[in-house]
Amino acid sequence: MTTARAATLPRGALVARAWAGLGDAVAPLSNPAGRPLTRTVKLILDPLVLRPVLHPEFAAGAIAVEHADALVSRIADAGPVLAATASWFAVLKRERRRRWITDGNPQDLYFQRCFELATAHGEPGPDAADVAADVLAEVHGREGPTVAALRDHVTDPANATELTELLASAWAARAPEPVPHTPPATSAFLATCAVAPDRALFDALVAGRAGTAGAAGLDRPGVALAHGLTSRDVPVRPELGRDASKANLPRPFDRSIVQRLFAPLTNAFQRAGLADVPTLVRREIARSAGPWQLAAEESRLVVVLGRDASADLVGPPAGEPGSAAARLRSRWEREAYVHRVLRVPSAAPPEVRADVRGVREAYLRRLWVRLHGRELRHDPVTPDQVWDVLDGVLRSVILDQRDRLRSALEREAVA
Repeated sequence: MTTARAATLPRGALVARAWAGLGDAVAPLSNPAGRPLTRTVKLILDPLVLRPVLHPEFAAGAIAVEHADALVSRIADAGPVLAATASWFAVLKRERRRRWITDGNPQDLYFQRCFELATAHGEPGPDAADVAADVLAEVHGREGPTVAALRDHVTDPANATELTELLASAWAARAPEPVPHTPPATSAFLATCAVAPDRALFDALVAGRAGTAGAAGLDRPGVALAHGLTSRDVPVRPELGRDASKANLPRPFDRSIVQRLFAPLTNAFQRAGLADVPTLVRREIARSAGPWQLAAEESRLVVVLGRDASADLVGPPAGEPGSAAARLRSRWEREAYVHRVLRVPSAAPPEVRADVRGVREAYLRRLWVRLHGRELRHDPVTPDQVWDVLDGVLRSVILDQRDRLRSALEREAVA
């Protein structure tokens, strides 16, 4: 164990060392301690400089000693373009203030665009203000509905009373919970959807309202809680709400109407095709009162398919070889940290054990969010896309867990 530890170095410490060598030129991309901002690492260093997909030796939380100098050199070599990126970011922020733009996080919106400008133009020149104005017009000119407009709409006294009454009416008029019956034959579709999706069977499941039927029991104590979709024993009617933050969004069924629409409205590329704010709010109120709190039967069916396929992640394997369930389990168990927790639970950090034990709940939450976003964009899941959605959600959950594991190991190494 001692030898293994001596053969690696904390990735975060290596990045910080390389970053410190760049000096004040990258201050706009740094925190008060002089280390790269979290978004700098996430949006610039990882995807554009270190590129761990192409260089897997840079991906782990602990870097092998033989690769440490290469990681530091890669950041040092990118120093000029990173310095130019920081300069362009300062230019865009000045132009943003001059235009009284307040919507969206500047780092999320501009970091990667600034890297592109730095790569194409180097340091800002005499025409920098004009270039920045063009970038802002491109980013914000097509932005569609905004969080500010959403908040203003639901808090405006002229609208709030009507919307509150509409919300109460929608929940009072909810259809009776589906009567439990023999579960729909989702297993037949899941058996082959990864390689040869049966379009006719999918359409039959939609026509037979299998997704709605699969919502039976969600209003009973503990059921939606066990699915990870709420922190309450029983889901309750949402509030209209006012504020929201990506850092602490509640579970899907616990979110206010504002919180349900918040994440899509903070993504400049997603919101361009969304409806206007009043329409979004009214549709979301109606959606919140539907089975699975989704509007389309296709979305409800995909939740049921995901629920059934993900059961193998936490229980004894039941899916046939080649089925969606078996493929998800195989992907999950290939992860080294998962294998370790399953083999020797006490050897893993507590947060990693919690991630592994709660993977199915995390999976269903991420699946709901993805389907909700597709409904907002009028992008229903087709039979041919089901496996890509189910598999993509698990990949996304795994990537998040890897990031948390890497952070935990870096904190442990520093300590």
